[in-house]
Amino acid sequence: MNKKTILFILFIAFSTLASAQKQSFLELLKNRPEWVEKTFTKMNRHERIAQMFFVRAHTNLGQNYADSVGKVIKKEQLGGVVFFQGGPGRQAALTNAYQKLSNVPLIVTSDGEWGLGMRLDSTISYPYQMALGAIQNNDLIYQMGLQVAKDYKRMGMQMNFAPDADVNNNPKNPVINYRSFGENKYNVAIKAAEYMKGMQAGGLLTTLKHFPGHGDTDVDSHKDLPQLNFTAERLDTLEMYPFKQLIKEGATGIMVAHLSIPALDTTAHLPSSLSKPIITGILKEKLGFKGLVVSDAMDMKGVVKYFKDGQADLLAVIAGNDILELSENSDRAIHLIRKAVRQNLISMDVIDASVKKILTAKYCAGLNTPDTIVTKGLYADINRTESTALVQRLANASVTLLRGKDYIKNLIPIRRTAIISIGEPNVTIFQKEIRKGFYNAVYYVLDKDATTEQISNIAREINAFDQIIVGIHDSRSRPANNIPLNANVKKFITELTRKNAVFALFANPYNLAGLSGLQNSKGLIVAYQKEDFMQKAAAAVFNNRLIATGKLPVSILPFFKYGDGL
Repeated sequence: MNKKTILFILFIAFSTLASAQKQSFLELLKNRPEWVEKTFTKMNRHERIAQMFFVRAHTNLGQNYADSVGKVIKKEQLGGVVFFQGGPGRQAALTNAYQKLSNVPLIVTSDGEWGLGMRLDSTISYPYQMALGAIQNNDLIYQMGLQVAKDYKRMGMQMNFAPDADVNNNPKNPVINYRSFGENKYNVAIKAAEYMKGMQAGGLLTTLKHFPGHGDTDVDSHKDLPQLNFTAERLDTLEMYPFKQLIKEGATGIMVAHLSIPALDTTAHLPSSLSKPIITGILKEKLGFKGLVVSDAMDMKGVVKYFKDGQADLLAVIAGNDILELSENSDRAIHLIRKAVRQNLISMDVIDASVKKILTAKYCAGLNTPDTIVTKGLYADINRTESTALVQRLANASVTLLRGKDYIKNLIPIRRTAIISIGEPNVTIFQKEIRKGFYNAVYYVLDKDATTEQISNIAREINAFDQIIVGIHDSRSRPANNIPLNANVKKFITELTRKNAVFALFANPYNLAGLSGLQNSKGLIVAYQKEDFMQKAAAAVFNNRLIATGKLPVSILPFFKYGDGL
C-alpha cells in the first residue's frame, strides 16, 4: 500500500469520525457509535447499573466532604456528578480529580436555569425565567442558551438540568414560580425551546423539567408529596403541552417530578417519578420521547416519604428512568436493583438500554476522548464581556411598563425629584442611575422594617418635591411571593400612590396583589428581580433612554392580566 493510499484512508477515517461527532444525540441513538458498544461490553452488571446513578457534590463544604464523594465515585463507578454550591476554580479542580477516579468518564451537570450562577459564586447569573417570559425578542433567549453552553463546556460540564418547562398557573406555587416562563403554555413552550435549542446548538445536553408539570402546585416536593387533582385531559392539554412541543423539537432529556397524580396513576402516594404508567406509558410510548429520562432528586421528601430504604430507587428504575440523581444510598440501590433482576422484577435488557443511552450521551458530549480542564484563565473565560452585555440586553427587553407611559415620558429632569428606595437599607443602583437623568434629585432610603418615625420623616420631607420616583426592592436572595415589607411600609407605599408618585417593582410580579394602590398609580414598571442589571434597565425607562417592550408573563388578578404592557 503506497503513501498516498494510506493518507487517503486516514482522511476518510477522520472525516467519518468528525461527521459522527457532529450528529445530534437523538441521531446517535439510532446508529450507536462503536465506542458505546465497546465500553458497554467491558462492564459487568454492577458497573452497568451504577452508570444510572449521579452523585451530589459541593465545593463549599470542605475537603473531607469532597473526599467522601470521591471515595463513592471510585468505589461504585457511578455515571455522573451533580454539582451544587461552590466556586468555579474549586469545581474545575474537583472535576479533574473525580474524572481520574472513574473508569468511564463522568457526565458532570448542575441546575443552571439562569446559568452557572444558579450554583456557583463568581460566575454570571442571567435573569430568572419569569423575567425572560416577558421578553418579545425570543432570539435573545437563544443567544443566552449559546452563552450558557459555552460556560458549561469551559467548566468541563456536559449537561444542564434546564430549562424549566413548567406552566406556572398557580400564583401560590412555592417552588416553581419565578423559575417558570409564566402562565401561558404557548409562551412557555416557545421560550423554553429557544433556551433549549441554544444550549444544544452549543454542544450541551439539556433536561426539561419537571414532567408532567409542576406549575399548579402549592406544595414544595422537596418537603412533601404534592397532589395534582386534575383530569387526564387537562394535564395533557395544559401541563404537558410544552414538553410535547419540545420533544418534537429535539429535547435530549426530561426530568420527571415527584407528584401524586391520581388521573394518571391511581396507586396511593406513588410519585410520578416512580410511576411506570406515567414514565413508560405516557412519556416514552404515547409521547414518543427517546432521550434521557432523569428523575428529580431522589433524596427529596416528595419521593422518600412513602418509599424508604432504597425502594424509591428500585421503583424509579422499574418505572423507566434512565438516570437517578442524588440517591440517598447508591450502593444500597444498586444491590436492590441487582436482586430485582435476579427475581425477574425487572429485565436486565431494560437496564442495558438505559446504560447504552447514557453512554451515547457521553459520546455525544465528547467524553469518548476525555480532556483535563485547564484552570488557568478560567474566571475570565466564564465572565466574558459579551455575556455581561447579553445579561443587560435581556434585562432591558424584559422590563414591563404597566401604567403611566406618557406620564413617565413627561417627567422633567430639572424639577426637584425625590428618589426613594424601599426595602433596602442603602442607596441603590436604581437611585444612582436615575439621578444621571434628574439633576435636581435627593435620595431617600426606607428599609423593609422601617419604624413609624422613619416613615413619617420621609413623608414630611417629600412634600417639598415636584416629582417622586420610587423603587420597591425585594431584599431576599430569590424573588418569591410575600415581599418582606412590614405593614407600615406597605401603608406608606399606598399613600405614595396618591401623591402622583411613579414606581418600579424589583420583585416577583405576583407581589403586586399585596401592594395596595399600585394598580392606580401614575406610573408602574415591573422589573421582576432585585439585581443591578434590572435596576439599570428600569432607570433607563425613567430617563427616556429605553422604551419598555416587556409583556407581563403572568396575571395578577383582578388588576393585571397576562400579556399586559404598554
